[in-house]
Parts: sequence; C-alpha cells; structure tokens
Amino acid sequence: MEPIFALLHVVMAIINFSRANGTACTLRGESAFPQLSKYGDIIVGGIFAFHSSWEITDSSYVVKPPPVKCTSLDVRALQYSQSLMFAVEEINNSSSLLPGVSLGYKIYDTCMSKAVGVQVAMALVNGNEKSVSNEFCTKPAQVQAIIGETYSSVSMAVAKSIGPFSIPLISHGATCECLSDKRKYPSFLRTIPSDYHLSRAIAEMVRHFGWTWVGAIRRDDDYGNSGMAAFTEVAEQLGICLEYSLPFFNTYSQGKVLGIIEQIKSSTSRVIVGFVDAGDLEILLDAFFEHNIIGYQWVGFEAWIVDPELAKMDKHSILQGAIGLAVPNIEVTGLNDFILELNRVKSAGSAIFTKYWETLFHCKYTVQNDSEDSSLCTGEEKLSEINSIFVDMSLMPYFNNVYKGVYAIAHTLHNLLGCKETCSTNNQLDPLTFLEHLKMVRFKTKGGEEVYFDKNGDPVARYEVINWQTSAEEHHEFVTVGLYDYTFPVHKRLTLNVPSIVWAQNTNKVPKSVCSENCPPGTRKAVQKGKPVCCFDCIPCAEGEISNITDSIKCEQCYQDYWSNSQRNECIKKETEYLSYEETMGILLTIVSVVGAFMTLAILVVFYRYKDTPIVKAHNSELSFLLLFSLTLCFLCSLTFIGQPSEWSCMLRHTAFGITFVLCISCVLGKTIVVLMAFRATVPGSNVMKWFGPPQQRLSVLAFTLIQVIICVIWLIISPPFPFRNLKVYKEKIILECKLGSSIGFWAVLGYIGLLASLCFLLAFLARKLPDKFNEAKFITFSMLIFCAVWITFIPVYVSSPGKFTVAIEIFAILASSFGLLFCIFLPKCYIIIMKPEKNTKKPLMGKAQVK
Repeated sequence: MEPIFALLHVVMAIINFSRANGTACTLRGESAFPQLSKYGDIIVGGIFAFHSSWEITDSSYVVKPPPVKCTSLDVRALQYSQSLMFAVEEINNSSSLLPGVSLGYKIYDTCMSKAVGVQVAMALVNGNEKSVSNEFCTKPAQVQAIIGETYSSVSMAVAKSIGPFSIPLISHGATCECLSDKRKYPSFLRTIPSDYHLSRAIAEMVRHFGWTWVGAIRRDDDYGNSGMAAFTEVAEQLGICLEYSLPFFNTYSQGKVLGIIEQIKSSTSRVIVGFVDAGDLEILLDAFFEHNIIGYQWVGFEAWIVDPELAKMDKHSILQGAIGLAVPNIEVTGLNDFILELNRVKSAGSAIFTKYWETLFHCKYTVQNDSEDSSLCTGEEKLSEINSIFVDMSLMPYFNNVYKGVYAIAHTLHNLLGCKETCSTNNQLDPLTFLEHLKMVRFKTKGGEEVYFDKNGDPVARYEVINWQTSAEEHHEFVTVGLYDYTFPVHKRLTLNVPSIVWAQNTNKVPKSVCSENCPPGTRKAVQKGKPVCCFDCIPCAEGEISNITDSIKCEQCYQDYWSNSQRNECIKKETEYLSYEETMGILLTIVSVVGAFMTLAILVVFYRYKDTPIVKAHNSELSFLLLFSLTLCFLCSLTFIGQPSEWSCMLRHTAFGITFVLCISCVLGKTIVVLMAFRATVPGSNVMKWFGPPQQRLSVLAFTLIQVIICVIWLIISPPFPFRNLKVYKEKIILECKLGSSIGFWAVLGYIGLLASLCFLLAFLARKLPDKFNEAKFITFSMLIFCAVWITFIPVYVSSPGKFTVAIEIFAILASSFGLLFCIFLPKCYIIIMKPEKNTKKPLMGKAQVK
C-alpha cells in the first residue's frame, strides 16, 4: 500500500501545481471511440480484440503516423462482448443486485496490439472529449473497472498503464504467471487461473503418464516464456526432463521454422508440450505434415486444446489424441441464446454490427461496384443457415469468465453502496477503495459457482482434462476425460478416466517417452555423464544391498542380521550355520562317535571278561581299563561339538576334550613307562619296578591329568569360551560358533596334550625293539604316530577352515586319534583273545621272551 499512497501524493502535488499555474484540461492525441456502448449510472469498460491484426506502416519519424488500421475481423471478440452485455442486462434487470443503479458499458477494440490497447484503456479512463476545457484535470475516471483483455501481452501493457490510477482490469483469458506480480500490476485481476497453476497441473499430468523425456514448443513472448519457465521448474521437481524447448512466433522466417522441425525430427522423445496458442499451431501444422512429423503425443494448454477452428484445420490428424487442460465448461443459462440473437448488438454499435453481419453472411449492405461478387444483405439472414464458428459455443468457459468478471464488479458495488431495497448513491466510487473491496469480494453465481480472488488476484485453479478424439463422422471432438482441482491434496488433485482416452495414432495404449527405461527393483539409477538426470544406466545393487522400488537412486544396506536375496529387491534373514544333528555331516559324525564309544565299551567288556588271562594281565590290566574308559569319554566328548553353541556347551566341549585326552595319553604314557621299567626289571639285580608299581602308575596318571584340569580351570576363570555370531566369514549367513575367549588357554590345552603325546611317542619308539613279551610298545608307537600326525595336520586345517567345517575337522581329529589308539593298542589283543585263544597262555608269551 505504501507505493500507492506515495503515488497519490505525487499526483496531488501535480494537481496543485496545475491549479497554481491555471493549466486547462486538453486531450492529447487522437480520439478513440467504443465499438459497443450503453449508457448507465456506472460504466464498465471492455477491451477485446475485434480484429486480430493490423496494417504495418513504415514510420518515417518525420510526420505524425496515421491511426492504426485494424484488419482480420475476429468473431470471438464479439462473443466476449456479448457476454459482457448479457451480464450487464441481467444485473440491470435484477431486483436484488444494485437496485436503483444501472450499469452501462463501453467496449473498445484493441486490434491485438499493445499500443492500441493502452490507447483505448486511456480513453476509458480519461474520456474522448477533444475540446479544451478551463476545468482542472481532477475529474474521476470514466469507468469503474475494465473487463479484458483476452491475451496476456496486451493485458500486461494495459495493466501497467492503468495500475497507477487503481482502475481494476479483470481479464477472462490472460493467463501469464507474471500478471500475478502485484508490484508491477497492482490493479490486475482475472477470472481464469494463472499459468503457474496450469503449468504445475500439466507437469503433474505428464508425470502421471510416466513421460519423463519430453520436448516443448513455446510461444516466443511473455506468455510462452513465462509459462514454460513455470512448467520447467515443476517438471524438474517431478523428475521430468526437457529434451528441447523451442521458441516460435508467427513472424519467424522459414529458416527458423525448418530449424524447429529438424530439432524435433532428431529428438528421441515422443511427447511434445505445446505452450503456444491456436494461431501458432495453425502455421506449424502444414510444415509438420510436409516433413512427416506425425504420431507424436501432444500435450496442450487451454490456449488451443479446445479450439474448434484449429481442429478443423488439422486435416492430417497431426494433433490427433492430444491431451491437455482447459477451463471447466460451465453453462451460463440464457447466454447461448443471447449471443445468437445478433440483432441485439445493433443498438449498441451499428457500425461494428454491420461489419460482423457482412462477415458472417458474406453479403454487403451497399454494393459500390457492380463487378463485386457480393450479394446484398437483407437483414433477414439466419445463423442457422450458415456454417460459422460464431454458432460454436465451445468457448463458453471464457464467456463465463467475462460474465463472472462483470458480476464481481456488481457485487463489489452492491457492498460498497450499502444496497438493500435500493442503493444509497449512484455516484462513482473512489478507484482505490473499489479496488481493495473488489479483491475481497466473494459470491456465488446463479449456477452455484463460487467466485473469489486470492492475494494475487487469481481465482482458484480448476481444470478439465480434454482429449482430442475423432468421431465416426471424422469430426474432432473435445472429450472430458478427467479433472484437476488445486484445492485438493496433492495426491488427489488429478483424477483421470484413462480407459476412455484415445492416444496419438488412435491407439488405446499410453505412449512411452523416456530417455532410459525404468530401473527395476534390485538396481539403482546412475546418471549418464553429460546428460540430463532422466538419462541413466541401471546398476545392480551390491551384495547386502537392496532397492525395492522402481527407479531407486540408491541401494539400501540390509541390517546386520539380514542379507539381500538373489534379485537384490528384498532383505531376508541371514541363514544361521552350525554343525547340527539334523544335517548329513552331523549325523555321520554322531554315528561314528557313538560307534566308537560302543566299540570301546565292547572291548572293555571283553577285557573284563578275560581279565584273568595272561595277555590282559601281561599288558597292565588296570591302566588298560582306565585307558578304555578315557577313550569312551573321548568318543563321547566329540558329541559336545555338535548342535547350536550355547554358553555351557562352549565351555564343556573344549575342557572335556582337553581333560579326557590328557587322561587318555597319561594312561598310554603310563603303559609305555611300565614297558620300559618291566624290561629293566628283567635285568638281574634291578629293583626298578618297586618305584613304578600300581600306586605310582595311578599317581602319575592323576598328576598328569590334574595339570590339564588346572590349565582348564584357569582358562575358564580368566576368559572362557563363549557362543559367538560370526558375521565376517560369510556375508550372506551367520556362523554360530564358540569363540575361544583366551586363545592362550586353548593352545595351552592343546600344547599340553601334544607334549604328553610327543613324550609318549618318544618312549614308545625307544621300546619298540623289546622282546615280544613287551611288544605293546610297537603298537603304542603306531598309535602315537597316528595321533601326532592327526593333530599336527589338524592345526593348519583348523585355522583355515571356515564355519561349521572348523568344528567338523576338530571332531574328525578327535575321532581319528581315538580310533588310532583303540585299534593300535587293543585290536591285536582282542584278536588273540577271541580268535586265537590258544596263544592267550603263559607259555607262548614266556617262550618268545626266552629266545634271543
């Protein structure tokens, strides 16, 4: 508001200066007169392009240029004017709206020229009086508000000119987003949504159909450039890329048009967004057909998507299947009949009426030359008898916008004048006060449509989705296939009846226009170097990563206990691995362990059954029974390594293994020492056996075993084995294993076993050549050789084997060494006891001992 008040102060200063100098009012320039007019207490201005072009004159800048001569009469402007006239008539006949006050109108022709638009706008504001007056220039504006213009470029020029005077300009068709800038256009309002909303809606619709790679043609003016800029901004947010954005204007040379055509032909996108008007496309259609630019899916804006004349000119179906947004088609009761009664125009402007009548019916009221091929107008011609776009009401939404603009003025006047049974005054209101109240007006039309303006002077954005279809009679039809309402939440704004849409080349399949195919789940997008973000390669996710949506920009890492499936689109729980009783390896090892234990027990039973026989007595039966017991425990301790590791099983498996094997080796070591001592006892005078009798043998086994028990207890106290989830060996599965806790403890246990086994092997090796009576040393040597070989091989294999194979190898080592001891030490004796009982006597044993 501050700039407006500052401007008013400047105007008041100029007025005071003029009064002081006695300056009189005089009209500058040529007078401009309305095409249609009607007297009223309050005048509503109207500016429409009754002509669509003008004659270009060469300005020499030496003499005053002649007035602009307009050409190419446009019947649409007359329909807009009639909509204004209809609204004024309806308001004047209303007993509830502006009672006692009549509205009039003055409607001018802009000739679709900015200069003419500004000229006629000034005429509406200042008046047309050419005479010099002694009155000061302080009179109010001629009109309360102006309806128009249809085109953004002219509206911008007019709005900028009358803005300082706070005269409202209400446009029914100017959609340029730039006009929402109230700093530049403070008095501009409109009843058609801004291209800001239209561009967003078009972008959302394009994205809805999956078109991420599109081309665009824009009108090379404020309307096209501003609209395309808004579209591009939203398109980038929605992941849509423009392969090209080509400017075009109807004055472009043939060379520039060919450049546009070559750009389209060399492109890969199959969708063209046309931010142009119908006149632009009329020029381009023939060029497109000539260069075989057909089969493209066109996306249209309201400027051309419902234009019947353009549809008629599209003889080669270049635009067939086009889809776009247009202002909702709301019928205004009575307006259709009013427009078709052309004689109503005659009383408002006979000159323009004559022009239109002659244009519509191709006749002349006066024929000046007999050679002219024109018939005389009778005044009785019927619109129903001619084929003219004047009878086409496809632009009813724009007629309705004009209608709403007039009613917005009337409702604002009604509120300001305090109208009840009658209005308090019929004097014209202060422009600034009127403008501020006009911005806040809110009402419903007789059709139930709510009308109001936002802070930018724009209405709420609602559009119909229009699809170009061809009827059975080869006529173009504009079929409504959806709606867009900006007041709804983002995901609900666009509703479409997709099955009813007919696409380019009369197909029922949605066209595809992408730079790169969608990346399926399990992959991620990698933008191609030097190309837009819509051009990308699909890179498979790495192991342990997934993407479960299409066109994912990155792969997500699975959580620790999960891993990616083979398709890389889902995280699945990692498989847990441990040596279980259910799997084949576990079953086989269990069977072997149990068989070994039963064999050991069977041999124990045999030895117990024949404990009084010479062969059992000769080989130290007490240590043999203890050795068989310890071997049974060795076979059974291997079972603690099978199954899911737990806190107790981890501590038990290693300690039980260490203690039982030391007990076993201690017994073997005891037997070996006994063999050596027994040999020395046979030497005359030797008394060595009394130092290694049964009590000493038991004590030695207990002492050797106790040392291992102490090592295991210290290990369990300081850092015992514990269950551990190993995630490092295999990325795709979890290994459940027993962590050693203290590696020193484990290797101490294993090292102590190895020390005893080495000592036992050394002593047995020394006693291997003793007489046959003591030949058990040979078998102990073989057993220790197997034992040491197994455990020496075990160490590197154990360190390098992953997962459950580590456990399996450890069990295998236990079983192999246990079977080696069992078979080498006890199997030969069992063979003699069971199969050769005749040798199980003192004589064979003693006989061989005496032979030297």
